[in-house]
Amino acid sequence: MSTVTTTKPAPTAPGQPSVAAPRGEGRIGLRANLRHIGALVRRNALQIKQDPESMFDVLFMPIIFTLLFVFVFGGAVSGKGNQSQYVSYLVPGLMAMMGMNIAMAVGTGVNDDFKKGVMDRFRSMPIARSSVLLAKIVVEIGRMLVAIAILLGMGFILGLTIKGSIVDLFLSIGLSVVFGASLMWIFILLGLTLSSAQAVQGMAMMVLMPLQFGSSIFAMPSTMPGWLQTFTDYNPLSNLADAARALINGTPVGDWVWMTLAWSLAITAVTMPLAVRKFRQKT
Repeated sequence: MSTVTTTKPAPTAPGQPSVAAPRGEGRIGLRANLRHIGALVRRNALQIKQDPESMFDVLFMPIIFTLLFVFVFGGAVSGKGNQSQYVSYLVPGLMAMMGMNIAMAVGTGVNDDFKKGVMDRFRSMPIARSSVLLAKIVVEIGRMLVAIAILLGMGFILGLTIKGSIVDLFLSIGLSVVFGASLMWIFILLGLTLSSAQAVQGMAMMVLMPLQFGSSIFAMPSTMPGWLQTFTDYNPLSNLADAARALINGTPVGDWVWMTLAWSLAITAVTMPLAVRKFRQKT
């Protein structure tokens, strides 16, 4: 995505012809845009290196959630002594949950950058405005992959078996990443719109809690009341959880994969232009 910046011509002395800027000097091409994204990705990665505590959610959240739901709720959901069966149901669903929780960090990070004056420095640089947002998404996708890897590792320790092919496993990971990346645009828009990082977190939790627990991530919808089953059927997290579950457990995927991709495309198509426009207005 390219951006055009305007450059004022240098003032000239009276009676002298004005010197026009070379044609195309203000245009940022694709190659330069990619260089800017790469440089900003490196900046964000160095920030993580200097602040390793920012990785605590990625490192510990998969472990805590897996142990909590398997050993506290697993017996109630699947029957006492059947926790290993619940692992095969839960872990693919948690892949969807990881993407949503990590996506929330993008919004708070963007909001913090404005509060700390980081964006003031970017404003004075001849870089594409969209590269700032894209670099954040690339880094968060990397964090998401680390969280999913730890989640799967915990699943294997607790008895998870991959009954599908290795291609199906990577496809389930890819679906989680694509859907999580689409959600990041929602949280970026919230981070650009709301006044503080605390407000972003509060609004995010109001959205996250109903979507997560009103889905097929933790329990089968057939055990829920009829009105909640209807909500679950239209919940995009349920589509992703069911698609990942079917791919990993080697069962028919139905339309869940295509529905997840459709949701991801729709969310990105609506929120990405709004987020980029809001970002340009603020910078």
